[in-house]
Amino acid sequence: MLDQALDPQTAAVAVAVIGLNIHFGYTGLLNMGQAGFMLLGAYGFAISIVEGVPLLFAVVIGLLASALFAVVLGVPTLKLRGDYLAIVTISAAEIVRYVGRATTFNEHTGGPQGIEGQDFRGPVTDLSFFGTGNFDIGSLDYILTGANSWWMRAVAWAVVLLSVGVVYLLVRSPWGRLLRGVREDEDAIRSLGKNVFAIKMQALVLGGLFGAVAGMLFVLPSSVVPDSMGRTLTFYCWTALLLGGAATVFGPVLGSILFFVVRILVTGIADNTVPDSVLNTQQAGQFGWIVIGVSLMLLVIFRPQGVLGDKRELRFNA
Repeated sequence: MLDQALDPQTAAVAVAVIGLNIHFGYTGLLNMGQAGFMLLGAYGFAISIVEGVPLLFAVVIGLLASALFAVVLGVPTLKLRGDYLAIVTISAAEIVRYVGRATTFNEHTGGPQGIEGQDFRGPVTDLSFFGTGNFDIGSLDYILTGANSWWMRAVAWAVVLLSVGVVYLLVRSPWGRLLRGVREDEDAIRSLGKNVFAIKMQALVLGGLFGAVAGMLFVLPSSVVPDSMGRTLTFYCWTALLLGGAATVFGPVLGSILFFVVRILVTGIADNTVPDSVLNTQQAGQFGWIVIGVSLMLLVIFRPQGVLGDKRELRFNA
């Protein structure tokens, strides 16, 4: 379980949920396509590295791709009700995934097989000062530098801490109070002479940038495969957000860790205690998802604010 809690991809999901929290938790925007922002960030980063672009500029390209995506989505929808944004974002994210799968762009995206991590991971591992060899802490035994390494974990969780710090400062600023105002009563904010559309667009772009960073982190230990960042990943992000608590600074991180750890724990217990004649290994994995689904239903019914959330924060347009 500790291994899953420290996994770089758990950290990546935490960053994606931080972005989703800016969208939904603080601004009330129903973004159902966070995986699309992640995939664009991953593609922008990976393709740039493969083409020989320096690491810093590759990161910027991934961020710009996500920002452009947010603007294209936001311009026609942010003046409408929130459910329109939900429909557009989930559809747009699927378009991005299918474009990534298209054989037309195989030369750049690799099609359904994606881009191998070894083709773009080098500039990040080259920054490692951890050295070579293995290092173990209890049952955790990883190489110091490489794909599945301590270095990747250190980078991923350092980005999570930085993201938490940025959000902590932003939501306590006057701009952060504007986000809450838009979420709770747009008309009141307009009466103060504020541009609600501009505030929503800023929130959509900022949350998308966090999504792009998450996409880069998500693919670093593995590879860029379009189907790995589809509707299912967006579901993970929403589950983690609701579990940890929307409109909280640390809720996205706690929710992401709990989501993966609880699933692994339930699956492991079911696999080790229930006879194969009743529940085999594959069925135990499926049972873990059933438990997650039921738990989410109970959470929404009995504690909709999540573990760290405040129920008053859920009173949108009150």
